[in-house]
Amino acid sequence: MRKTGRRPGTSTTRQEIVAAAAASFSFHGYDGTSMRQVAADAGVDPALVRRFFGGMEQLFSAVVAEVFQPDRAIVTLLDGPRGTLGRRLLGYVLSLLGDVDAPGPLLGIIRSAATNEHAAAQVREFLAADFLVKLIRTLGMDHPELRATLTASQLVGLIIARYAVRAEPLVAAGPDQLADWVAPTLQRYLTGRAPSPQPPSR
Repeated sequence: MRKTGRRPGTSTTRQEIVAAAAASFSFHGYDGTSMRQVAADAGVDPALVRRFFGGMEQLFSAVVAEVFQPDRAIVTLLDGPRGTLGRRLLGYVLSLLGDVDAPGPLLGIIRSAATNEHAAAQVREFLAADFLVKLIRTLGMDHPELRATLTASQLVGLIIARYAVRAEPLVAAGPDQLADWVAPTLQRYLTGRAPSPQPPSR
């Protein structure tokens, strides 16, 4: 019989708490998730969840980092021709989402960010500081923050339209077809030449 409540705080326990939180964010959203419920789902005492993570914001950040795994992702994305980075990035994000009829925890993260300002701020900070900006700076490109924000806006918009709103043409399109349409835009944001400043109008 499974014991609940006072499991020792091991690294495996931490992973199980993060997995339980990811499932809860996906199913209930940020506002519908509680530390107590996550603890119950992971089979641990709520005090252990607070000891590992402190509060809900830190727990959500841990889930975001676990889903994206930014350091590993950057290494993987840079392993290939620079001119196809946009296609690799889109493929990576689609792989995190999984099947359109049974998407993974990334959709729960995006939904939480769309409905809760704390979650939105954490996702923005993560994308800006820990993932896309690092990727773009590694490439040595100018305007890394703007490029990262534009890239994130394209990805988040696609995720919401395909997996949350379920716009039929996007649901019906396969990953390769989506890449044919979307990857060139991502590529331009990531490595394209910055627009020349327009002269002031007279």
